[in-house]
Amino acid sequence: MNTAQKTAAVELAIDGMTCASCAHRIEKKLNKLDGVTATVNFATEKAHVSYGDAVTREQLVATVEETGYHAHLPEEPSDNADGDTTASLRRRLWISAALTVPVIAMAMVPPLQFAHWQWLSLVLAAPVVVWGAWPFHKATWANLRHGSATMDTLISMGTLAALGWSVYAVLSGTGEVYLEVAAGVTTLILAGRYFEARAKRRAGAAIEALMHLGAKDVAVLRGGVEQRIPISQLALGDEFVVRPGEKIATDGVVVEGGSAVDASLLTGESAPVDVGPGDGVVGATVNVDGRLVVRANRIGADTQLAQMARLVEDAQSGKAQAQRLADRISGVFVPIVIVLALATFGFWVGIGDSVATAFTAAVAVLIIACPCALGLATPTALMVGTGRGAQLGILIKGPEVLESTRSIDTVVLDKTGTVTTGKMALLDVITASGEQPDEVLRLAGALEDSSEHPIAKAIAGGARDKVGDLPAVAEFKSLEGLGVQGTVAGHTVLVGRRQLLDLPDELAKAMQQAESEGRTAVAVGWDGQARGVLVVADAVKPTSAEAIGELRALGLTPIMLTGDNEAAARVIAKQVGIDEVIAEVLPHDKVSVIKRLQADGRVIAMAGDGVNDAAALAQADLGLAMGSGTDVAIEASDLTLMRDDLRAVPDAIRLSRRTLATIKGNLFWAFAYNVAAIPLAAAGLLSPMIAGAAMAFSSVFVVSNSLRLRRFNPSR
Repeated sequence: MNTAQKTAAVELAIDGMTCASCAHRIEKKLNKLDGVTATVNFATEKAHVSYGDAVTREQLVATVEETGYHAHLPEEPSDNADGDTTASLRRRLWISAALTVPVIAMAMVPPLQFAHWQWLSLVLAAPVVVWGAWPFHKATWANLRHGSATMDTLISMGTLAALGWSVYAVLSGTGEVYLEVAAGVTTLILAGRYFEARAKRRAGAAIEALMHLGAKDVAVLRGGVEQRIPISQLALGDEFVVRPGEKIATDGVVVEGGSAVDASLLTGESAPVDVGPGDGVVGATVNVDGRLVVRANRIGADTQLAQMARLVEDAQSGKAQAQRLADRISGVFVPIVIVLALATFGFWVGIGDSVATAFTAAVAVLIIACPCALGLATPTALMVGTGRGAQLGILIKGPEVLESTRSIDTVVLDKTGTVTTGKMALLDVITASGEQPDEVLRLAGALEDSSEHPIAKAIAGGARDKVGDLPAVAEFKSLEGLGVQGTVAGHTVLVGRRQLLDLPDELAKAMQQAESEGRTAVAVGWDGQARGVLVVADAVKPTSAEAIGELRALGLTPIMLTGDNEAAARVIAKQVGIDEVIAEVLPHDKVSVIKRLQADGRVIAMAGDGVNDAAALAQADLGLAMGSGTDVAIEASDLTLMRDDLRAVPDAIRLSRRTLATIKGNLFWAFAYNVAAIPLAAAGLLSPMIAGAAMAFSSVFVVSNSLRLRRFNPSR
């Protein structure tokens, strides 16, 4: 019994895999180790391994090596970088193509067939089959030494058989010559491998770009003096300078200066955000125009950029249920194909047909069979889909999440911080007869500017935006539970509850109306007389109504869930177009609400941003954490939305559904191709060369189909 406890995880980079069968063999071998759970991804060429105390990382590497492949730990350099592999394939392809074209031309165009032309064809074709196809032969031999066969085995057997038969035919002067088949198939498969490698690199480009977004060095302040150091030497609590145009080195808080920050590379949001002292900033975002001094509060693996990269990598290492089935099929596919090829040869000979016909059909069966497309179907779509999501500020945790997005029919939205900004804002200024709104706002704003209360901050901020600089305040005094008082521009000003002032009917009605709508209203007066009422509320995000419309267009029913009173919640819901409201729900009761909705047969997606949403996010069939939210909420969710914009919710659902549809399309094509192609080849209806072209095309098609996800854009 396996009793080893998983205590660690590592991601191994693996070189030498050429098809899904290779990945399946490595995965099977690693999983035989005590306490090891491994997932090998052919498209990303990585193995995600969880292991216990009974196994070391070095043993994991050794196990992969024993299987016939190369592995290295993340901190070690690879001897077989993607760029080198692609360049090597390109070189082999061009040389092989140059030698193959005249071979095919002589075989297909009778006027070019001079005396002893077959000897020239042999001289040209032999280097293609031996040197051009060397990677296939090398992999075949390595696998045979370990008692296994892969896609390379089929290619190697087919091309060498065609070459061997042709050598015999040329030397003996009898029988068909298949040199154009041997060289043509090799060149076509090299072309397929080359374009597949290029496409895979493009598929992983988004995550690679994300990994390299961070700043390389930083101007840290030591003793008040700027000193530029590598980012790796930055410590928690260090203060550093960010000039206009520079990347912010790490997550932190602005301690000095003001600027606009462009976070589009992380969030997909194009509009820069203004920041000043006390505001948080994220590493890898760009300082647009002002000088900032920032105190580092997260470094290294704890930064938001590192967490994003980790989430995307974890998602790409996962496997959907359909892909696990495809992997199992790939594991037994090659031996079955070899048996089918031998049976095909025996069948044609057995019914009295020529050996040449039998040989042609058997080689076609060997060459056309392609488990590569099966192995690439899910991981390439995941690579592109999650990479594109990262560019748009949408982080998908894994393939299982994609299945959930397809089935949801209801989206439950937390109000505060999700539909609304979560910050109080000044909405209206109502004045008594004869009073000027700007003057009421100017005096009230000046007085409230001395208070730290959220409502006071909203009034002061709104006043500053509307009337500009505010006058000074003297003799400021807080009236416990009622409001504030002070002297502004020679007037004794009061701001607070209605009890502070004797309100005329028009102001009393305005205050009552605002409160009935769930808003907060405060009275303003000076020199003993009421002058106006200020209405404050948590403002709706400007894009929330548009987002609700997009959710409805996706066939989803939005529900607002909030702890606020019913009246306030319905006002907000009406503004954004939500009909169903569940209000006055305590934080710990949100889970019960989600369970009740699920019991009614609904499949629930929940979007929230706070600690009090975490349990509900985990209970929902699909949890979406808004990026402005807490780490607890993000950890509990399935999708993390880095944009503080409700439109990211329908974007995330559409991208997830599109990625799932691409995976299913890829798998259908890969299965259908093999189901249809192998019988055609066995029936002698496909020449080996056409089989080779079709085999190469199948893998390129799957990867290219996945690359279409790079063009996914938000609906607006």
